[in-house]
Amino acid sequence: MNAWADLFQQVNDEATPGWLKSRRIAAFARFEHLGIPTPRDEDWKYTDLKRLNKRQFSMAQTEATVSHTDQAELLDLNAWRIVLVNGVFSPDLSDLSDLPNQVTIEPLSQAITHDQELAGGLVGRLAAIDTDSLTALSHAMAQEGALIRVGSGVVLPRPIQLVYLSTEHESALASWPRIAVVAGPNSQMTIVEQLVGQHASGHYTQRVAELFLEGNAQLTHYLLQTPAEKDLWVGRVHVEQKRDSRYQAFHLNLGGALVRDDFVCELNARGATASLNGLLFGQGRQHLDMHSKVNHNAPNTYSDENYKGILNDRARGVFNGKVIVKRDSQQIEAHQNNANLLLSDQAEMDTKPELEIYADDVKCSHGTTTGQLDENAVFALRARGVDESVARGLLTLAFANQVLDQVTLDAVHDTVEARIAGALPERFNLKGLVLEDQEAQ
Repeated sequence: MNAWADLFQQVNDEATPGWLKSRRIAAFARFEHLGIPTPRDEDWKYTDLKRLNKRQFSMAQTEATVSHTDQAELLDLNAWRIVLVNGVFSPDLSDLSDLPNQVTIEPLSQAITHDQELAGGLVGRLAAIDTDSLTALSHAMAQEGALIRVGSGVVLPRPIQLVYLSTEHESALASWPRIAVVAGPNSQMTIVEQLVGQHASGHYTQRVAELFLEGNAQLTHYLLQTPAEKDLWVGRVHVEQKRDSRYQAFHLNLGGALVRDDFVCELNARGATASLNGLLFGQGRQHLDMHSKVNHNAPNTYSDENYKGILNDRARGVFNGKVIVKRDSQQIEAHQNNANLLLSDQAEMDTKPELEIYADDVKCSHGTTTGQLDENAVFALRARGVDESVARGLLTLAFANQVLDQVTLDAVHDTVEARIAGALPERFNLKGLVLEDQEAQ
């Protein structure tokens, strides 16, 4: 715990204004009281964070030089963009020009400086210091992030891209980005978060995002994670939805030493809809953990979850999805599905879909499957002249595409498909086929 205390002292000494210092002190005291979660905590039953306490982290003070190779990993989107390099805002890589009226996109550090009341009122309203110990740590340590506001009736013609880029460094770095988004009534927007890392430094990124959807707002949210092999990520998304709002998420997790994500949706008024879609792809000894909780707090609300996992080598995946239907939340629909494909006898998937229902007029379902490739399907492709190794690779990609086919951003879809094709067992040899197909299009 002393290592965390040293980092906190560094952050708090630099904090201004005074109200931020006092908030940080209260948050860190909460974190010290609770400590790092352990497998004894039910929500962390399958994920051990002891490696967090074993590593020594420092915090970047200035923006690092970004190589052309690292820059090439950024999604090619016609988007407004905020880039954090090792947790530090990069004006050169960001693009916030030509924003429409009633739209604000700015680094959190700037928002705190000129609009303390707004930034202070949004950050922590959903994910408060008593949410859990790591969220308390985020309150204590966060220095940067983004504040996004879209006004009433605004339909954004371009996505908003938030990039967390980790570069090579002599020591492991830690950062705690905080994101706050307000989607005004009848607005429509797309946000693309991208975690990028290619080096062996073993950085730690903990991101907390709070999303507020007003009446009839529509938000499509992509989270594409391609961290370096030794990187650690802990993420939390907390969504508050009002009447007839629609939230659609695509969680595309392609690795990292340890990755944990929590999605929490509060459906607070009639017509609120949440659609959570995910794809976990793990190899080596990677550990990928996905938790979700959807609270149906009002009648006539709808949620649907569809998560796929593909695990190779000794990778381990976790899916824990919980739906809670509150008392008097009648005529709701809630569906969960988790299907997993194991490409190795040593890969492991722990899955736990849950329904907690306190109303009687509801339509709820959940299901989960874990297995290997269908040998009958392999045989059918071989009967048509397809090589066995290619057949197995194509079936694996088809399994992933049950989620990817819903992705409407070509840059996201093609990046994920190509990475999966290139990371499948060498005998599948599919990356060339995928890239040729994309070039042909």
